[in-house]
Amino acid sequence: MTTVDETSAEQPRHPGPLPRSTDGGALPAAPADADRPPAEDAVAAGGPDVEVPEAPVGELGVTQLEALLFVAERPLARREIASLAGVDLATVNARLGDLEVELAHRGIRLLAAGDRVALATAPEAGGLIARYVGTEGVRLTPAALETLAIVAYRQPVTRAVIERIRGVDSDYVVRSLLHRRLIVEQGRSNAPGRPILYGTSFEFLERFGLTSLDELPALDAEIAARLAEAGDETSTEAAPVADRGDGA
Repeated sequence: MTTVDETSAEQPRHPGPLPRSTDGGALPAAPADADRPPAEDAVAAGGPDVEVPEAPVGELGVTQLEALLFVAERPLARREIASLAGVDLATVNARLGDLEVELAHRGIRLLAAGDRVALATAPEAGGLIARYVGTEGVRLTPAALETLAIVAYRQPVTRAVIERIRGVDSDYVVRSLLHRRLIVEQGRSNAPGRPILYGTSFEFLERFGLTSLDELPALDAEIAARLAEAGDETSTEAAPVADRGDGA
């Protein structure tokens, strides 16, 4: 390895001849900070009229967004993603749209429920994944499917409305769907007694191969009328419950 001669290293370099002026006199040496931009001098001196450049705006690419959602242990709110990436909400929505298109024919899907988004396996891969984990999905009873359909199409909905539509007590089946994380508590109605409001979860979307509630099939006119005839206890604003963070 080449070493530097200590003697030569300690010797200051000769600055060389000074430049001459037009009259033959030596020009004064430039100050040590001559190369510093004027703005830096003003900032260093505390000049009040100098604007300091703002920090660069954050960026969010499709690859970054996909990686973030992949490592997230819970669904993320769009505003949370915007805050983490240092971008505005419009940028997040645009990148989510790009990601949804890219994942359309892959083994992962982008799920959206309101303001929150998450990644999930594609429904067509469900059988293979079930064999890998050694379990098949638990079959739902007709009563559970009926209740789940009411929640999906009427959400947010109270248990009292579910029971009026079904005509039978639904306490057990509602608790069963909660236990399986297919429905969640979304808040409380401002109706007398402030009953709990229920809605579907991300697990519901994944279980039925949906990416959002917009993909729910249209109801038969008779069934839609039956759902509409039930008393409405959710016309007033719901008081949101604390987000449990698991999206279920």
